[in-house]
Amino acid sequence: MSQEALMTFAGYGKFFLTLFIFIMFYGYAYSIYKRQKTGERDFEKYSNLVLNDSLDSPPLEPRDRK
Repeated sequence: MSQEALMTFAGYGKFFLTLFIFIMFYGYAYSIYKRQKTGERDFEKYSNLVLNDSLDSPPLEPRDRK
């Protein structure tokens, strides 16, 4: 294989890897948006965890002990 063919192959690889990561990121962002809108999960309480972080804080969600 020549140097030019390797560079072309690497360029296509980077392009498709970037495209794959882009699709995965936006799919994840859409799933978070959809779960927030339907009320399946409230992500705002997780963002408040940064502000209200202490040992005396109540848990965000109840634990299911099995």
